[in-house]
Amino acid sequence: MTVSLKKLPTWHEGETFLQEKAGVAERMAIVGKRVVRDFMPDQHREFYAQLPFVVLGSVDANGDPWATLLAGTPGFMSSPNPTTLDIALRPDTSDPAAEGVREGEAIGLLGIEMHTRRRNRMNGFVAAPTTGAGFRVDVDQSFGNCPRYIQLRDLRYVRDPGLPYTGVVEESTQLDAAARAMVEMADTFFVATYADREDRRQVDVSHRGGKAGFVRVGADGTLTVPDFNGNLFFSTLGNIVLNGKAGLVFVDDENGDVLQMAGDAEVVLDSQEIAAFQGAERLWTFRPRRIVRRAGALPLRWTFRKQGWSPSSLMTGDWEQANARLQAAALATRWRPYKVTRIVEESPSIRSFHLQPDDGAGLLSHVAGQHLPVRVTVRGADKPVIRTYTLSVAPSDGVYRISVKREGAVSNHLHDTVKVGDIIEARAPDGGFTIDPYETRPAVLLAGGIGITPLLAMLRHIVYEGLRKQRMRPVFLVQAAHSLADRPFDEEIASLVEAAQGAVTWTRVLSDTTNAEEGLDYDVAGRIDMALLTHVLPFNDHDFYLCGPPAFTQSLYDGLRKHGIGDTRIHAEAFGPSSLKRVVDAGATEPVRLPVSVQPVHVAFMDSLKEARWTPESGSLLELAEARGLEPDFSCREGTCGTCRTKLLKGAVTYLKEPTARIANDEVLICCAVPAASEGEEENRIQLAL
Repeated sequence: MTVSLKKLPTWHEGETFLQEKAGVAERMAIVGKRVVRDFMPDQHREFYAQLPFVVLGSVDANGDPWATLLAGTPGFMSSPNPTTLDIALRPDTSDPAAEGVREGEAIGLLGIEMHTRRRNRMNGFVAAPTTGAGFRVDVDQSFGNCPRYIQLRDLRYVRDPGLPYTGVVEESTQLDAAARAMVEMADTFFVATYADREDRRQVDVSHRGGKAGFVRVGADGTLTVPDFNGNLFFSTLGNIVLNGKAGLVFVDDENGDVLQMAGDAEVVLDSQEIAAFQGAERLWTFRPRRIVRRAGALPLRWTFRKQGWSPSSLMTGDWEQANARLQAAALATRWRPYKVTRIVEESPSIRSFHLQPDDGAGLLSHVAGQHLPVRVTVRGADKPVIRTYTLSVAPSDGVYRISVKREGAVSNHLHDTVKVGDIIEARAPDGGFTIDPYETRPAVLLAGGIGITPLLAMLRHIVYEGLRKQRMRPVFLVQAAHSLADRPFDEEIASLVEAAQGAVTWTRVLSDTTNAEEGLDYDVAGRIDMALLTHVLPFNDHDFYLCGPPAFTQSLYDGLRKHGIGDTRIHAEAFGPSSLKRVVDAGATEPVRLPVSVQPVHVAFMDSLKEARWTPESGSLLELAEARGLEPDFSCREGTCGTCRTKLLKGAVTYLKEPTARIANDEVLICCAVPAASEGEEENRIQLAL
């Protein structure tokens, strides 16, 4: 029987729903027409003919999807023409997927080679065989798939695949200990889903891979699976959105056991666990209702290749890490102990300190460019001192690293006193000087001296996410240092430039070129200024990120503004006592700032049950608190680090200058805040959670 059906839109409502959520619906509408066909290209036809097995998805009479593997000798599948595929065998009668392989029924196929990471998908309809005991498939949709998350494995036969299966079949409604262990150790499984569309059913079967243990089994038997960045088709999850059903199959490589499950599935788009699980874009859950285990059902065995892990799989997290991050989130407002695990001398004046939590909880994920508030007791001091140091690593690096220049009492203490194994206290990373690695507009990173640290974190993040998502944001990094000896991170940056495969351009600037060779050790002599930037940049549509000493940052900001670069396209962080003086774009609205009170204001510190009377001579609310004997946390006194962030329980405050640290509506940066003037006749009375 040849099925003749009308042409449907490439994507159904479930797929487009998720594409819209991901912000790619418009792009995928174009891509779908190009890559999803109603016939098999010749290379797909040849590919199926050389395979020793195929993954099959079908739907039983109860509407439950099942996934299985059919194994034969290469050639058991053949394609007489682009719209049909002949398969010279059927699923064993003990296989729950066999019920859905009937004439006229919809099925899905996945051809996959574990040793080459090649795979192609096809869905269609079962037709009567022309000869023999197999069946024919009439093509409905055919499309290729990306090779990511496939671990490299070599296979071998342990028996003739033509012999009938005589093993033990066990069926249950709950996962036993052996089944749970099989799932929890897996780095690969296959999933069948389907959608009922206008005039037909479409069945899909797909591969899922990750680190061993990427599927979590809950106490009630519910499986939770992270969904990583892929081809953006959303065939599997789109089908689940429509009907909430799925069929899973896990295979034991060593003994050929097949574990099949049919049950209820749900896509999870909003959960703290999504952000906690590295690489997860969303989650989905599966609750099995019917479980079938067929011992030794496959005549094939697989051997994991040496260094066979997919690079994409290794870029993802695991549930242990995710749980540790969730624990850390609950401790975000506390000072926590971190052990120094490694110290690296990056230059004669810069040392990097690698930190790991020492309290049993995990690292709280940060955003590239943020800083870490640390608290140390300097020799001779009677109380701890707080400083903020930029994290010079990406969120994916799995460690906190602060790279500290020797230039003060605290940095001298870190350089001279702290050693591996010591404890440093730190709070949650903070700061708004961050970057979007997925933006397509090129980023220009301009670093002066130790200002390279947040920009290095940004570069690491862009390269990592570019490799993970296979779409790299273009970057121009211009790094200035006094001399070759003073320039840190040379090898690290060079390796990132190489990994970016042309997406990152690095220009090295030295003001003192003594003992340095042009072209080998540096690219430009002098300093970063507009003359240099107009030489190394095309000056099209760019975002600029500036970090360095105040004079360096202000000079470049002013030069870029005079060159016509909009204020909103210039992101900057200056270190030291000065902050950047900005000029807003024409037509932009200045932030509304309440006037400062000229009258005394009552201030209550609610946690300590103290009160004070603020007057214009009292200075900031931080200074008022200190005068009252309180010791709030603070670092910069400039409104840039956020360390002094405090809950505002009542009243109105204003700022003598606009802070740059992010604050919520019910928070205040007391280091630079003062009481606002009363509006109307109501007296302004301030209550702070201090």
